[in-house]
Amino acid sequence: MVIDRVEVETINCFSKSELLKEVYGMIWILPILTLLLGITIQVLVIVWLEREVSASIQQRIGPEYAGPLGLLQAVADGTKLIFKEDILPSRGNIPLFSIGPSIAVISILLSFLVIPFGYRFVLADLSIGIFLWIAISSVAPIGLLMAGYSSNNKYSFSGALRAAAQSISYEIPLTFCVLAISLLSNSSSTVDIVEAQSKYGLFGWNLWRQPIGFLVFLISSLAECERLPFDLPEAEEELVAGYQTEYSGIKYGLFYLASYLNLLVSSLFVTILYLGGWNFSIPYIPLFGFFQMNKMVGILEMIMSILITLTKAYFFLFISITIRWTLPRMRMDQLLNLGWKFLLPISLGNLLLTTSSQLVSL
Repeated sequence: MVIDRVEVETINCFSKSELLKEVYGMIWILPILTLLLGITIQVLVIVWLEREVSASIQQRIGPEYAGPLGLLQAVADGTKLIFKEDILPSRGNIPLFSIGPSIAVISILLSFLVIPFGYRFVLADLSIGIFLWIAISSVAPIGLLMAGYSSNNKYSFSGALRAAAQSISYEIPLTFCVLAISLLSNSSSTVDIVEAQSKYGLFGWNLWRQPIGFLVFLISSLAECERLPFDLPEAEEELVAGYQTEYSGIKYGLFYLASYLNLLVSSLFVTILYLGGWNFSIPYIPLFGFFQMNKMVGILEMIMSILITLTKAYFFLFISITIRWTLPRMRMDQLLNLGWKFLLPISLGNLLLTTSSQLVSL
């Protein structure tokens, strides 16, 4: 059988095109892998930061032996949880018991799709990005309910019901605050919301235009993260460990991971909605142009925007950690009263005022 030159070139072109398709497919995965690696590092840093801040508040030493400054303590804890035995409840619903932690983690990880860490540094710039985050975050309580119900334990089920009630109570005022920001920015895209705050520098932040909404959003996000003084679903004096009482090993670690991921997401959205996101907000001289470094300006501005976003987010992480180790836990009736009787009317009034001001300015 003799193959002429044209057929050989056709076969070679086809093989090259298939190879290029595979390469393009691998390149498309790289941003997602980079984001996952960055999220993992951020969680390790947050765990270390919380231990150091809590030790300072309580006048303790804190972690210092595992690695430099105790930085590897979280890695050691994670490794220990991976190798611990995965104990299953004998009379529980095993499929639901196994799926619950995964739903809690995946629903929070999907929120990172619409978070802009810098200028044009976002996986999905959607026109409904901010409401996609609210919709996705509403799925997490379903995983907690599944975990509590399937454990066949009254403490776990009580903790799961508390988590669902708390999430519903504080999602409504949080959504009203997000609606007010969307009206001010004339967009529901996270990128557009940040760019709308960049017109007037520091004074263009939504923090100054929505101070009441900022306070309501901050309190609601802490309640959504189930942080003290709002950690009623995990109240150890009452419910042992709440919905995660029967969990051990890597599944318990997934709940632990979900709580810190939720805290990071909330801090990033506070930064995006109220603090101008990646904008530096202070005039500065572009020194790189004087040294003929125009090719590096784009990369350096990207790095600077990411650092600015993370710095603002870590400021609120520090506030959340300090509040956890300062205030006592609320009762369940106090928590629900705060959500339904105070935050809900205040956030609704703030939304109505924002809507009225926007209509007058037309």
